Amino acid sequence: MEDCRPMAIPLVSNWRKIDASRSDGFDPTLYRQLIGSLMYLVNTQPDISFAVNSLSQFMVDPHGVHWTTTKNILRYIKGIVEYRLVYERRGSVQLAGFIDVDWVGCGEDRKSTSGCCFNIGSGVVSWFSRK
Repeated sequence: MEDCRPMAIPLVSNWRKIDASRSDGFDPTLYRQLIGSLMYLVNTQPDISFAVNSLSQFMVDPHGVHWTTTKNILRYIKGIVEYRLVYERRGSVQLAGFIDVDWVGCGEDRKSTSGCCFNIGSGVVSWFSRK
């Protein structure tokens, strides 16, 4: 991983349009281990939560395209390894919430994905992404 080029985003927007049936199957054990490690990392890197959530849906039958996309998350992490969550006190502390929904975003099962984050002051204190 040392020689890889960092990516600017954790997940390209049209990755689901790539036909997974054309690629070979992949070792599910190795894929599950990597996804599990990324799920653990989501606690300190909330910006990868949507990407990890999307890729964890293929843990039963992963293909090469899923493995490649998961490696792209690792390339993204390489580029942001110095980023940190910083909590500062500036004047009054305010609670702010943000939400986004992708209605019927998954063409396979026609389910929607929603995400939300809450900030207190300058730092994120809670977030989620659900299908």
